[in-house]
Amino acid sequence: MENTPKAESLFAVHPRSFDVNRYVYPVLSRRSGGLSLGVNLNLDKICNFDCIYCQVDRTRLGPKQKVDVARLVEELERMVEWITSGRIYEETKFRDTPPHLRRLNDIALSGDGEPTTYPNFAEIVAACAEVRRRWDLTDVKLVLITNATMFHREPVRRGLAILDANHGEIWAKLDAGTEAYYRQIDRTAVPFSRILANLVDAARVRPIVIQSLFMRVRDIATPPAEQSAYCERLGEIVAAGGKIQLVQVHTVARQPAESWVSPLSNEEVDALAALVRERTGLPVAAYYSA
Repeated sequence: MENTPKAESLFAVHPRSFDVNRYVYPVLSRRSGGLSLGVNLNLDKICNFDCIYCQVDRTRLGPKQKVDVARLVEELERMVEWITSGRIYEETKFRDTPPHLRRLNDIALSGDGEPTTYPNFAEIVAACAEVRRRWDLTDVKLVLITNATMFHREPVRRGLAILDANHGEIWAKLDAGTEAYYRQIDRTAVPFSRILANLVDAARVRPIVIQSLFMRVRDIATPPAEQSAYCERLGEIVAAGGKIQLVQVHTVARQPAESWVSPLSNEEVDALAALVRERTGLPVAAYYSA
């Protein structure tokens, strides 16, 4: 994926706050090719993954409190108005946004933790869908950025069904091909088999996007055997009846949690993306560190 130097500088930072907002934050997203409105349901910064490349500082946790849905909706409506009216481009942070990126692409459930762990996840999805309907945002997607750990739970399934009914997409994490590498990168107690089973189940119902981040760990790039195993896992999802509409191959683009994590070169990202295309036959998009 190619971006202009000015656009790259805008992509470099994704702060999860804007003005006086608590839950909703606008970012210029390289993945969407436009503006994305993030919805942060995890202000406490608690996550069931502890990825070595995550930029969230979990050494200082935030407040643990129930999401104020009314405030979230008010913030979302205000930000939609700012973007659709063009007022957001008067702000210093967004003043240099190139004309072709001045579009609202999606409302993304993301933030400082795994959004599907929030108990009232389905209620939040429904509230975001209602804002989308009320503003007649027919071309704006609802996107769930997720680690897929909770797809097997019925309350989450209800939220996914609401997502499906409202131009929704699931962007699900898959950072490894083996259990050992998965635990090294994502540092979680959730078994790798649970992630794979949930991805298959979700992809059988609707096409999903797979998001994968590859990096250097203590200056060692993702081993070739791990790359091959990763391609095999993608193939198994498809063989089991799952539909993958896109594989996103990323590398580290922002300051990671661990100092010994660093990005792959553009050439390494391209080579990995080419390998995935060749081995799986799936469409692949590459995203670089800069």
